[in-house]
Amino acid sequence: MKHMATECTPFKLNFGQHLWKGNLTVQTEFPKLEEFLIGLQKSWEEATKAMGMAKEMMKRQFDEKRQNTQGLKEGDDIWLEAKNIHSNRPSKKLD
Repeated sequence: MKHMATECTPFKLNFGQHLWKGNLTVQTEFPKLEEFLIGLQKSWEEATKAMGMAKEMMKRQFDEKRQNTQGLKEGDDIWLEAKNIHSNRPSKKLD
């Protein structure tokens, strides 16, 4: 099953070829080791790039739906209500 972001199967990304499916008589050429490793490295780089792009797209979609309704900025001081915060300190004064 192909991954949505990379458009490749995990087996192909790990081993550079698709999984053998039984009694298929297909003639394949075996590339030189250097060519094989270069192709494998390129597929890993493409997969990493595709996963990064998918991550950025998910972040953008998430951030579009979230708004700062209270107008808070980084560095603003706020009060924290500790009603539902429990700690292992012996006294509530020390929290």
